[in-house]
Amino acid sequence: MKQMKLLSPTGHLGLTPLEKGSFYEGIKHQPDLIAADSGSCDIGPYPLGADTHASPEEWQRHDLEVMLLESRKLGIPMIVGSASDTGTNRGVNQYVALIKEIAREHHLPPFTLAYIYAEVSPDYLLERLKRGERIEGLQGRPDLTPEVVRRTDRIVAQMGVEPIIRALDQGADVIITGRTSDANIFAAPAIRAGFPKNLAYYMGKVLECASFCAEPFMGKESVMGTLTEQEVFVEPMHPQQRCTPASIASHAMYERIDPFFEHVAGGVLDMRQCNYEQYTDRITRVTGPRFTESSVYKVKLEGAGKVGERALAIVGIRDPATISYIDQLLTWSRTKVRERFGEGDFQVFYHVYGRNGVMGDLEPQRVITSQELCIVTEVVAPTFEAAEEICALASRNLFYARLPEVKGTAGTAALMADEILRGKAGYEWTIHHLLPLTDPLELFPITLEQVGG
Repeated sequence: MKQMKLLSPTGHLGLTPLEKGSFYEGIKHQPDLIAADSGSCDIGPYPLGADTHASPEEWQRHDLEVMLLESRKLGIPMIVGSASDTGTNRGVNQYVALIKEIAREHHLPPFTLAYIYAEVSPDYLLERLKRGERIEGLQGRPDLTPEVVRRTDRIVAQMGVEPIIRALDQGADVIITGRTSDANIFAAPAIRAGFPKNLAYYMGKVLECASFCAEPFMGKESVMGTLTEQEVFVEPMHPQQRCTPASIASHAMYERIDPFFEHVAGGVLDMRQCNYEQYTDRITRVTGPRFTESSVYKVKLEGAGKVGERALAIVGIRDPATISYIDQLLTWSRTKVRERFGEGDFQVFYHVYGRNGVMGDLEPQRVITSQELCIVTEVVAPTFEAAEEICALASRNLFYARLPEVKGTAGTAALMADEILRGKAGYEWTIHHLLPLTDPLELFPITLEQVGG
């Protein structure tokens, strides 16, 4: 029976170092390919907009080294998607340099390295908009406009399986890609090998975050997916984990608006008819996903633009009376900022941990039950000097609010640090749009190099 084994060692390469024990256990199973994604929108817009990595390079190097050495020993392909957290050209270049460095250090025999860029020029998008083309917004965003493009610092496109398949066709042993969807790095080699698209994309969907699809919860552990022409088998490599129908099916809810559909470049995976079977105590068998080709091939664009410089202050509140009047406290602080600075080009945020610091206005529990609160005052302004001054006024007025029952002059609040803290620049997501393409390879140039030897 025709089958293909794909090893997923981590859901986000380099975010924290992968666990070697389960990875080497996976290597014993003789996989046909090792693949890992390295990118995510979960880390927020800053890394993309500032074009930097969110993960320490040493951790990224650790994961790349572990994967590269074993893939070269077995003589199997290795694919890394969305290099260095965001999949920009800088990230691809960083990973290419690390692969070459590791190959030299370990005196690896020659192999073919392919790397695929995924950045999109603002001028390219402006030209398409000038021609009157529609670039539709996702999840309620309006269609893309030239104004939004111009205030965006960095743009990437999520490539489909086609550039990865082309690189494999050209003899690539190791592939480093720019931005791509997590599922594609697994689906591409499977589709190239002749497996049905519905099963290939499902395989990618379930393997994308490695051990997150198993129970009990463990992060950074390896998972093996085995694909046939009729089914998908998923097995954790950590001996204390199991893949169950519940753990596999529930993973469809992770990071998705709709747990039944996975949208990729060129189509949509429909999981409404999936059947989950406990094949062995630790392996789950999946059948029944469907894949529908799109009438128009579209790739997702992601873009981030700078809003301003950030200043932070951290204030602790332990006084019961002050906690009971928390809304009046924040109103006092806002009023004092407005009296001095008016409605200027700045933003002030009060993150109240202990009430709704995590979920904000979406928090259903409105009654404070904790004995203390942490208020993180955050200011975003055109310059750090402006942000620092506004943040100082906003945070210090948390001490001076004129509230009922407050009779003393001290003790209502405590600063974690006297100084105002400098945060990284503030960025926002500006582009989450769909771009039609007539050629799936159009935006994704492929370069091949001989490495090692």
